Amino acid sequence: MPDAEGIKALLAQAKPREVVMIGGGLIGVEAVEALVQCGCRVTLVEMMPQILRMLDWEMARLVERHMESHGVKVMTNIQVTSFEGNGRVSAVATSQGRLPADLVILGIGVRPNVELARAAGLQIGPSGGIKVDDSLRTSDPEIYAAGDCVESTDLVTGKPCYTPMGSTANKQGRVAAINICGGQDRFPGVLGSTVCKVFDFCVARTGLAEAAARQRGYKTTTVLVPDSDRPHYMPIAKLVIIKLVVDSRTRKLLGAQAVGPGDGDKRMDVAAMAITGGMTVDQLSKIDLCYAPPYSPALDNIITAANVARNKLDGQMAGITPMEVEKRLEAKEDFVFLDVRSPVEHQQERLPGSTLIPLGALRSRLGELPKNKEIVTFCKVSLRGYEAAKILQGAGFSRVRVLDGGMAVWPYEKIRG
Repeated sequence: MPDAEGIKALLAQAKPREVVMIGGGLIGVEAVEALVQCGCRVTLVEMMPQILRMLDWEMARLVERHMESHGVKVMTNIQVTSFEGNGRVSAVATSQGRLPADLVILGIGVRPNVELARAAGLQIGPSGGIKVDDSLRTSDPEIYAAGDCVESTDLVTGKPCYTPMGSTANKQGRVAAINICGGQDRFPGVLGSTVCKVFDFCVARTGLAEAAARQRGYKTTTVLVPDSDRPHYMPIAKLVIIKLVVDSRTRKLLGAQAVGPGDGDKRMDVAAMAITGGMTVDQLSKIDLCYAPPYSPALDNIITAANVARNKLDGQMAGITPMEVEKRLEAKEDFVFLDVRSPVEHQQERLPGSTLIPLGALRSRLGELPKNKEIVTFCKVSLRGYEAAKILQGAGFSRVRVLDGGMAVWPYEKIRG
């Protein structure tokens, strides 16, 4: 609180124009919005390849592009080397040059304050937090600990983790209090469920990200599904992009992420319950969720995403990620990148290296496509891309894949006009 009050006072008194925010975690991205609303020109500096490491790269990149659309300069893979100024900062020196600055704010993460526990001889866990059992008892049976100073257990992997969240601290506090007072309660662990607001984007996640799942040895199937959070005819309908990470062997949901102006938080809450219950995507696809047009589509976004995952697992759809396609385009690999949208859509905005054959004309123009090359189909959200893939497969094309998420999830530059 004193830090926040100090920043507010400085903004009011000095009226800084150029602000450098160092750190692209939750604190950094939320502070950026407030700074922009105060009229500041903000540069966000992050030393890692992406902001918001709770997300996978392509989802984080969509958030970065959204911040850039609001005038924020996002710089990743960059290190701060020093601050310049005489009594007051005037610039930030970085590995990629000098950034002018009237104000610099550091939001470079948190560490558990365990010095008191260490001095008391309590055991510290591998994540850096105080080690506790599921009753929140420390290595000293007479001492309990809860909140941001303790480590938790990852409910997916069963491994220790450090996820400081106010929601977790409150739940742990109740468990510890019950046990201290002679009752019996336990805290099983966390999924790292997180949500934040980035301008008008809802950014949320739960469970394992794809990169984390693969690091832990899981063979994963992933889907990227953009869709309106309500029926398209509702004036309040907004886009939400959902990513699911699924265990290819057991078909269980491992993690989920949501990005966009639509209601992603409630979909992540459903995903958190599904992961906690050990549900497969088959079970998730049939879960009985509430439906009325003011609140959701008839098939909720999370159900549609689960069905896409089922299609992939059952061999009904072969997907390809935007990152894989970008690598192939850069390497100038010989494949057909097939846009099946309308000519009007293609003229307004298109992806580099793409060839246009509208879906309605595809059957009559099959002769234009080579059967000896791989074909990657796409449209705005890849629904028509999926239909095109089925048409091509039915016509004897054996090497057909669908761009995951279509243009809505493409995290790279697009050609406009």
